[in-house]
Amino acid sequence: MRKTFGSGSTWEQTLGYSRAVQVDNTLYISATAASGDNGIVGEGFYTQTRYILEKLGAVLAEAGFDYADVVQSKLYLTDISKWEDAGRAHGEVFGEIRPTLSLVHVLPFLDPKMLVEIELVAQKSAS
Repeated sequence: MRKTFGSGSTWEQTLGYSRAVQVDNTLYISATAASGDNGIVGEGFYTQTRYILEKLGAVLAEAGFDYADVVQSKLYLTDISKWEDAGRAHGEVFGEIRPTLSLVHVLPFLDPKMLVEIELVAQKSAS
């Protein structure tokens, strides 16, 4: 079984991707930024990370998953020296769940106000 989920972003149509793709019991969520209706939300790494994780929570819920199902998390940061700010926000959501984590230092994103992107993989038990 393969099912796709969209957010309505024009980028999805232009670039030909889905916000998330579910294959059987696994949900793959595309890298997500702190973008809202009026542009980028938040000016710091902590604030953007929290906002993104809230957005991702909604994507998980739409697909019938939740944070407890997340097995892998990747944070892409434009300034690796701010890893503690992003990490603190991540830990507030995933502290007890403890998925795998990668912190990746990247060049600036398309919008220089974007500081963080997060990509998740979630998996439901086969039972």
